[in-house]
Amino acid sequence: MDAHLRAVPAPNAEETELGPIRDFEEFYTANRGRLFTALCLVTGNRHEAEEITQDAFLQVFERWDRVSEMDDPEGYVFRVGMNQFRNRYKRARLALRRAFSPSRTTDELDAIETRDEVVRLLQALTPRERAAVVLTAIVDLSADEAGRLLGIRASTVRALTTRARANLRHEAVDHR
Repeated sequence: MDAHLRAVPAPNAEETELGPIRDFEEFYTANRGRLFTALCLVTGNRHEAEEITQDAFLQVFERWDRVSEMDDPEGYVFRVGMNQFRNRYKRARLALRRAFSPSRTTDELDAIETRDEVVRLLQALTPRERAAVVLTAIVDLSADEAGRLLGIRASTVRALTTRARANLRHEAVDHR
């Protein structure tokens, strides 16, 4: 890297642009190995650690004018590297979740057809059978609770739901 830097002529002998770059080069040389080792241990993968190390130092280089003035530029580059690791980890976890979780897409037309079918089948029942089925099967009340609401005995609710289910099975078979 020194050969490349020496090949770039300074615009003015008094004012050189190589000062900050050389400072960064020294900073890079002094801290690259430590950050890479830490990221190897964190990631468990040398290639990923190398990518994160490069990205972290690139980010620091882009802000070197401000970073070089910090009290602890070494701590800053470590923080940048760890933040990049966390961001990669979050993105990978989200991608896995999306790839392996079943998507819950519902066909709205199918839902409408199902709802229409249920309404049509319920309308084929008597009002008492319909009330007994809705309260026990849809509202999920016990036969005792449904009986109290309807003002009838629990045994009557059970008889009405049994009869209603038989009628619904018969109606569903006829509909096919």
